[in-house]
Amino acid sequence: MRLIQPSPSRPPRRSRVRSLIAAAVVTVTTAGLLTAVSMEANAAPTLLSQGKPTTASSLENATFPASNATDGNTGTRWSSAFSDPQWLEVDLGASASITQVVLQWETAYATGFQIQTSNDNANWTSIYSTTTGTGGTQTLNITGTGRYVRMYGTARATQWGYSLWEFQVYGSIGASTGCGTTNAALGHPATASSLENASFPASNAVDGNTGTRWSSGFSDPQWLQVDLGSAQSICGVTLNWEAAYATAFQIQTSNDAANWTSIYSTTTGTGGTQNLSVSGSGRYIRMYGTTRATPYGYSLWEFQVFTSGSGTGSPSPSPSPTGSSGGGGGNGAPPPSFWGDTGSIPAATHVLEVKITNQTNGQYPDSEVYWSFNGQTASIAQQPYIDMPANSAGRMYFYLGQPNGQYYDFIEFTVGSTFINVDTTRVDRFGLKLALLVHSHDGSEQEVGENYATFQESRSATFSRFQNSVPTEFKELATDQAPYGIPSPGNDPAFQPGGAYANYMTGYAAANGDSSDSTAQIFGCGGTLSANPTLCAGLNRHVAQLPAAQQSIPGNFYQAAPANYYAQFWHQNAINGLQYGFPYDDDAGQSSDISVNNPQYMVVAVGW
Repeated sequence: MRLIQPSPSRPPRRSRVRSLIAAAVVTVTTAGLLTAVSMEANAAPTLLSQGKPTTASSLENATFPASNATDGNTGTRWSSAFSDPQWLEVDLGASASITQVVLQWETAYATGFQIQTSNDNANWTSIYSTTTGTGGTQTLNITGTGRYVRMYGTARATQWGYSLWEFQVYGSIGASTGCGTTNAALGHPATASSLENASFPASNAVDGNTGTRWSSGFSDPQWLQVDLGSAQSICGVTLNWEAAYATAFQIQTSNDAANWTSIYSTTTGTGGTQNLSVSGSGRYIRMYGTTRATPYGYSLWEFQVFTSGSGTGSPSPSPSPTGSSGGGGGNGAPPPSFWGDTGSIPAATHVLEVKITNQTNGQYPDSEVYWSFNGQTASIAQQPYIDMPANSAGRMYFYLGQPNGQYYDFIEFTVGSTFINVDTTRVDRFGLKLALLVHSHDGSEQEVGENYATFQESRSATFSRFQNSVPTEFKELATDQAPYGIPSPGNDPAFQPGGAYANYMTGYAAANGDSSDSTAQIFGCGGTLSANPTLCAGLNRHVAQLPAAQQSIPGNFYQAAPANYYAQFWHQNAINGLQYGFPYDDDAGQSSDISVNNPQYMVVAVGW
């Protein structure tokens, strides 16, 4: 975690007051994009956003509230805190078909931002994305559906925040057609994480024959995926289970078969025939099973998908179905119930209240889930809340079983009088699954940490998936400290001087300007790299050889060896794909570091 020092105050003409330590966090540019389409010349879209409830991730101060951006007055504006990412969101009141978004930027504009939609204010779909924003007035002719629409800023053009005179959303409420009755998955290419044997291929689940089925290996997690050929608006899914069904699973969508968004999740699956009403979009759709009902695998007679339109875009070449290749992946946020009863969290007398919640899936009772901070240690059965005072460069440790035991992990934070800067980290090792929800007094929230699917699976399944997903050189990390943790490669003797893989990174580094640092130093951003974040990040992600402008594009990360495949795994299994996999993972905004102004409470989920 790098704590960034406050930037100089802005000239008086803007009367800005710096209110937090700027976090160099830029959210992964989502690959799940819908193609922008031109509106018909004679279309007359309706302005839907004016006067509607509007919220934001932060405010520069009370003079620039979120509501200013939707009041129809181009003399008032919203302005955010001076950090990335930030967002402005409008609630349209009902699901709408969106055809155009107009952003009227003040001088503090975004070079990198997305327009995202949601029907539940939790799971978001990107319908526009750019890293070359121009400021001024930007008129975007795009297509998407959702009740909630937001501008999600990932890179600022100035050292200040994001500021909009007006944020206008055009389209029509309730104009989308009903859910169709044609099975969009029928006969389309299907792939799966595994097969029980060759008699039960993935294609059996989309052949229209209820006498044939797909069946997976006998482990968690497993998935079945269908390529619909082009992006579709998905409104329904039918799962016709064989006796080997899922009690816990998600329905996920993607536009690139790498970055996934959950549009349905349950931990109480019933088997039989399940008809699910969902809302989402994507070219690819999959059932992602996390808990089996039987000792066998997952088995589906049929996997049917229904859409509300003909889809957008045109077919593109199918990427490999073997998982995400980039640094980030999908939203992955848990359902609200995951965080427990946040309404009962007491008010803080200091800066914010911290609640610790047990998400070990029954492996440990509350009396054996411990936290330790500022010289105090307690189980969450004894004390689930901490009234957090201002502090600098703090750590809170978590233990399972017993205090100071071998199952442990920690979070890092700096808490000021009006802000918190916090992260989860895998820089040194993975010990426990951790996720954070930080809630501000203005109602905005941010989440980071391991994604919901990872929390739902067993510890052994996570270790096994790690070992199966990384190249040979990294596989031993899953056994070095098992079952207590997975060390980062720089902390593994095999990658240190004299070890079997001591030269793993050195040749590549030398070819890209670093001939003095060892492999362990490269993974740990030590030696000369301690003063060169961009090169350290470029070497770990195997993008150092690319032009500078391409080194910050997540789709280019980890595409070839040598690379830090340990870090890649934790990105692939994190909320929004954001995690600290190495010390300078905040370069290009890939880290799990978040900053929140005026925080009210933070929930820490501790998993197994």
